[in-house]
Amino acid sequence: MIEPGRITIGGIDFVIKETEEAFDVEIPEINAVYTHMLGHDCHSIVAGAGHADAMIAELGSYIDKGYDLILTSHYTPEDLKDARTKIDYLENLKKIAAEVRNADEFKTEVGRQYPQYSGQNYLDMTAGFFFA
Repeated sequence: MIEPGRITIGGIDFVIKETEEAFDVEIPEINAVYTHMLGHDCHSIVAGAGHADAMIAELGSYIDKGYDLILTSHYTPEDLKDARTKIDYLENLKKIAAEVRNADEFKTEVGRQYPQYSGQNYLDMTAGFFFA
């Protein structure tokens, strides 16, 4: 079992950090981080405003650390521009949720503002969390 913290495997240092979703793995040697999901043009499962804030803080830490590369379980390699895009999306999700009355209105408005985003099933789940 690998525990959170610094570990060396095959001569390469990794830093394992537990997150709300799973684990982040920092790889300082290549200035990269591996995380569960980013998806700059894909909806994410967001379990309400508090969860969005936690995601924003995590992505902000990537920006603060200046990673060149963000690797994920479910998406293509991304970078800090993509992290910034996702932060903007998450902030806007919270704003939309505060302005609409129910899950259907939420999904309609998010779909209108992000028509090219994939992951409709993730948006459906997110609506369920914001409007239980």
